[in-house]
Amino acid sequence: MDQKTETELQAAAFRRLQQHLIEDRTDVQNIDMMNLAGFCRNCLSRWYQEAANEHGIEMDKDEARQIFYGMSMSEWKAKYQTEASPEKQAAFEVSFEENVGKKS
Repeated sequence: MDQKTETELQAAAFRRLQQHLIEDRTDVQNIDMMNLAGFCRNCLSRWYQEAANEHGIEMDKDEARQIFYGMSMSEWKAKYQTEASPEKQAAFEVSFEENVGKKS
């Protein structure tokens, strides 16, 4: 497979993952994804931002989230985010540090 085709397939898979998380499975909470898989929608939007920045495209965290979520973070939270239990929050602190680093 040539590099162009491979890149196109990877982009298609990413778009499908984005659709799955943003449209098909809005019930799946970011905290659950982070606790189970070590990444969440915010991680995906951050990786998108980092890739844009590496290509000389200025993009901040809020812009990347708007692009990935298709809406502002505050809209997403209001529509889909539920309250996390203290146990999930504690597990998140551990997972975040292991997978992202210490919070600043």
